[in-house]
Order: sequence, then structure tokens, then C-alpha cells
Amino acid sequence: MTTSTHFPQELLSQPPDERLAYFKNKIIAHPKLSDLYTEILDDINHPVEISLIMIYGPTGVGKTTLRKRLERELLLTAQSDPHRNPGHIPVAGLEVALPGTSRFNWPDYYRRALKALDEPLIGNKIDYGQRGIKHNASGELIFAYTLGVTNLRQALETALKHRQPKAFFADEAQHFNKVPGARRLLDQMDTLKSLAAQTNTLHVLLGTYELLALTDLSAQLSRRSRGVHFPRYQADLPQEMTDFQNVILTFQRHLPLAQEPDLLQHTSYLYERSVGCVGVLKSWLLRALELALKSEGQPLTLEHLKQCAIPTRKLLRFAREIEEGEAALVEKEAEVAQLRTLLGISSFSTPASKQQSTNGSHKKRRRRVGQRKPVRDTVGVK
Repeated sequence: MTTSTHFPQELLSQPPDERLAYFKNKIIAHPKLSDLYTEILDDINHPVEISLIMIYGPTGVGKTTLRKRLERELLLTAQSDPHRNPGHIPVAGLEVALPGTSRFNWPDYYRRALKALDEPLIGNKIDYGQRGIKHNASGELIFAYTLGVTNLRQALETALKHRQPKAFFADEAQHFNKVPGARRLLDQMDTLKSLAAQTNTLHVLLGTYELLALTDLSAQLSRRSRGVHFPRYQADLPQEMTDFQNVILTFQRHLPLAQEPDLLQHTSYLYERSVGCVGVLKSWLLRALELALKSEGQPLTLEHLKQCAIPTRKLLRFAREIEEGEAALVEKEAEVAQLRTLLGISSFSTPASKQQSTNGSHKKRRRRVGQRKPVRDTVGVK
């Protein structure tokens, strides 16, 4: 029997709920997550003429984990600053609610954002500049029903300016596009861009590939925003499969069980049933762990994995969405040709090919006066 030493051994004497909570809260810093974490954190600390960052990828790839890790780092950095303004909140965010109708509910979004920015324990309360917004006896932020969308928007602008967060996160941001018509989609993004610009607050949107519909609605929006792809691990790339195996091994070692399971022998099955997404894999292992803990000390087995696996019909839907999303990100030759036509470029050469034509064997040389052209003389007699 192999006992893992990668989790606190006292967990083995704790009830199942404690063990499940440990594994649920464990963040695995795998390569794709770590690379994006470094990239986005640098963008947050050094924003250059952008108001929006849009992070898109498959369902369950780990976007929420990325958000939590970034939030934790920004909080720790702010807490270490002895000169920090007591009214400052280094980061805030929310999960965008799915509207119950075809019209996005901006008043609800503004209320949720205001609550995310509010901190009752701070002595210096915010004057939101609006009647009907106050704290009750428990310190909870209360909104009067008479407040309109304009009042709530102005109150949110005031809160963002007062709290000065380095970033405001909006998870499940694909819900912003739950409106009919391209014009309304553009209005959605223009509203967010304006809010970010007016308050000098970088907004980070995280969502599925549906978020791609919001990235290129206008030239102005494209210039003020940046899209970032959070991809799955791909089975046809050997290094990525090695990385995925390392993720499996790390999860395996942190399962708080008396006997460490051998998950690596099921790599192909684990990849197939998680579609290469670490978030899907972790949720699946969490369900299998719960089932194993109910088995009175029995090790986690392949049978537990099979019982907790996502049904094939749902995985097919995941796979199709991934295929469509990845295909949409591929630069197409027809689009490049259309761009060149619109710019009036009849022919195009890259800087490298242009340099080669200038310095290579096809370079046109100037001849001295009287020098013949390099042609072959006729040989023989007719």
C-alpha cells in the first residue's frame, strides 16, 4: 500500500467533508494556468491603452481558478503595502448572472458590482451620491426599488473611483451576449468599455468561446481590448500530453486517501472524459473521491471513475464547442486576402521575404556604362 505524503496526514482522521474541502480548494499550478497567470498579472500591473481583457476558452478549462489565483495575488500584494489607502480594495469581481429574458439586466449587474466593491468593516463609508443606497444595521448594502439604471451606473462609477481596484473581474461573461441583434451586442460592450474608461479601472472578462462574439464588434473596441485564449491540452502534441500526465499525477498525490490510487495507468480514459480540460478533470476526481470515501476506506478505483464520469452525449457537446471555438481563432487566408484588398495592397511580402529579395541573388545590380547584358552568344554557323 502506498500512502501519499503530499497532503496533511492528519486529514486521514478527519470526516469526509474536511477531506473533500481540502481537495476542492487545492489549486494545481499546471503550465497553461501558470503561463496565463503570469501574462494577465503583467497586464493588470502594467496596462497599456486597454480597458478590457477578454479571456475565453472551453467550459471547465480553469478560468475561474485563474481568476481566484490572480485575486489572491493582488490581495497579498496590497496587504504588504504599509501606505495603502484604507478605502482601497485591490481587486473585486462577480459572476455575471444569466438574464431570465432576452434583455440583459443592467440594474441587477450594477447592484451586484456595488456589493462586490462594498466593505462594511471600513470606517470611511462611500458616499455613493445617490439617495436610496445605504447600509442597514448589519452593514449590508441596501438599494431602494426606485433607483433607476442611471442612478445605479453613477453609483458604481463613484464606488470604482473610490475603491480604485487594479482590476474588476466578470466571470461567466458570455452572458453579456444574451441579447438579440449585433447592435445590442455592441451596446453591451460599449457600456463596459465606457465604464472602464470613465473610472480608469481595467475590466477582465472570463467566459466560454461564446465570448468571441464580443471581441471584434467595432474597431474602437478592438483597439481598447485584448483577447486571450485559455486552451485545453491537446492529445496530438506530445509535450502537452506529458504536461497533462503531470497534472494527473499531482491530483493523484493530493487525494486525501490512505492508499494513493494509480491514476496514470488510466491517462487515456481521463483525457477522453475530461476533453483535455483540467477543471473538468478536477471536478470529476472530486466526485470520485466523494464516492470512494463513502466506501468505508476502500481505495479510489476505475469503477469509481466510471460511475462519476460525464455522459458521452454531454462530452460530445463539449468537444463540438471546443472544435468550433478553436476553428474561429485560426487566421483564414480569405480574411487576410480581404484585408489586403481593403487596404489597396495588390501584392504582399513579409519583411523577411522583402529583405531576401533586396539582399539575395535576385537583387537588381546597376551596370557600368558600356557593360553588356549577361546574355548567351550564338555559337556555330548557320
